[in-house]
Order: sequence, then structure tokens, then C-alpha cells
Amino acid sequence: MNPEKNRDLEKSLPHIVSLMYLVILILVAVVFIIYQIFNTSGELLPFPSFKNESDAEEIKKPAEIYTKNSDAYWQAPDVLDLKGSALEAQILYGRELIIHTAKYLGPKGSVAQISNGMNCQNCHLEAGTKIFGNNYGSVASTFPKFRARSGSEENVYKRVNDCFERSLNGIALDTNSVEMQAIKAYMLFLGKKVEKGTIVKGSGLKDVPFIDRAADPLNGKGIYMSKCASCHQANGEGILTSSGDEYTYPPLWGKKSYNDAAGLYRLSNFAKYAKFNMPLGATYEMPQLSDEEAWDLSAFVNTQPRPHKETLADWPDIGKKPIDHPLGPFNDSFTEKQHKFGPFKPIADARKKSK
Repeated sequence: MNPEKNRDLEKSLPHIVSLMYLVILILVAVVFIIYQIFNTSGELLPFPSFKNESDAEEIKKPAEIYTKNSDAYWQAPDVLDLKGSALEAQILYGRELIIHTAKYLGPKGSVAQISNGMNCQNCHLEAGTKIFGNNYGSVASTFPKFRARSGSEENVYKRVNDCFERSLNGIALDTNSVEMQAIKAYMLFLGKKVEKGTIVKGSGLKDVPFIDRAADPLNGKGIYMSKCASCHQANGEGILTSSGDEYTYPPLWGKKSYNDAAGLYRLSNFAKYAKFNMPLGATYEMPQLSDEEAWDLSAFVNTQPRPHKETLADWPDIGKKPIDHPLGPFNDSFTEKQHKFGPFKPIADARKKSK
């Protein structure tokens, strides 16, 4: 062999060995990462990783009972746990009614025709289970309860029928009906692990801070057209399913939308709902709207035409009417326009001083 080639090989050998070690280290690292992601059965392991599998399983489990001191976000119980239960059929029917209300109780409803064609799920997302998606997590634990709007103690039936008469712009459902009993059973099932009197973390809607100006419908129109119209349409009338008996995307105004007595007609409620749930894919962890966009969007949508409902009996104690209630009378010096569009902080500050 050529002596010069031998010397060249001897010089390059350490480099070759170093390169081989580097390749081996890279392979070991890749194997380690794959192991962390997949277990031997091919199932995805929890991410980020935990000290051991039992720790991971404990994190995934909801609290045994959600109490007033619970710091965990509420998780809905799994309907699969109902398998074989005596209440399985009733609770699953209640869930079906929440998801597909219009199929059973809408204008073409197979059971009755008492609502506008929207589904309960249009406002109470993921069958009333989404965190800060206007969920039912605290219904079972807080009803019956006093509500200032009616000035009386209300049970679950009254609360459900408020939605039928306002958000669904329809008429009340018979409280003895199979459908009402199924809806109630489903709501009680969702709250079965919540201690009485507890408002669980993540239930209802998440607050959006007041902005330092009035909400602007004109700004809101631009936001609507760029971020909402593709689903809800430029005319706000939504998109029906091919069967025509319910909506893929619900109407946000017009004859088939919620009326002016519904909760979403208050800007704060619409802003909370939109900020942490819309456009599709948004969550409380990853919102797609700024605070100002949420308020302005609310102002635009709620200045569009919609059905009217007389509510002369609402707020018997006028001092408990929400500061952003859009309709008078009020017991303060602020105008009806400011109560509807803001700025709301001066009204809130004045109310605190009056107390």
C-alpha cells in the first residue's frame, strides 16, 4: 500500500471515528424522542411528558367532585359512561335535542314546531360542554336560583324555556313533555360531579374587559365581512343544511335569529361569546379577535334587524338591570345609547358609588 495514502488515512481516521460517534448520538436522540412520543403499543403518549404514566393518567381525569375550592377547569362527563344505565336513552335524547333542536322542535320539527330553526348548540357549543363556550357545567349546581331578570326563583324548566322564547324566538316547551325531561336529565348529567352551589371554572362565558370608548358598529361591519360573513353570509341569514330543517351556520340577524330579549342581544354577552369562540377554531386559550374587535363586532350584529319580544315584566327591580342592557328605562343619568354601546366603565363606576 502507498505509504502516503496510509499516512492520509491515519490522519483522517480520528475524524471518521468522531463522525461515526456523532451519527450514533443523533440516532440515539431520534430513538429517544420517538420513544417519548410513542409507547410500545403505538399509542400517543401525553405531551408534554410526565414523570410516569400514572401521573399522566391522573392529569387527564376530571376531579372526582368539583367544589367551590376546585382550581381545575370543568370537564364534561363522558356519555360513553352511560352504557347500560337506566337513564342512558333519556340523557342521550336530551343531548340530541341540544345538538339538533330544529330537527325535532323547529319550523319543520318532527315532534313540534315551536322555534325558529336554530339549535341550542348554536349558542351552547359542543352540546353545552365547551370551556367558556356558554356551557352547562354549572346548571345542575346552581338551579333553582333567584334571577334578577324575572325577580323570582327559577328552576331549570324556566331557564330552558327562556331560551326557547328568546334565543329561539319561539314558544315554551311543555315542562312535562318527554323532550323537556330529556333536556333536564342531560343537564343534570353534565353537572353530576359539581358540588351544589359551585360555579365551576370555565363554565358559562369568559369576561372581556371594557374598552375606553363606545363600541363602533361601523368598525364591526368590516370585522364581520372579513371574519364572519363566509359562514354566516353577508346578509346575516346563515346557511341551512341540505335537508333545510336546521342550520349549518346560524343566522345572526333577521326573522330566523334570536330576538331582542335574548341574552346575546346584550353587547357584553355577544363580545364574550365571540372573543373566545369565533371565528371557528377560536378558544379561550387562542382567541382570534382582539377585545376591541369583539366589542365592535357585537355592536354591528346587534344593530341589525331582528324579531322583537315584549318584556314588560323583566327587571322588576330596575336597579339590578345590567349596565349594558340595550333598552330603558334606567335609574341613572346615562342615556339609553350609552347603556347599549358604552363606554361602560363610567356606568359601572357610578353604580359602585351608588351602592
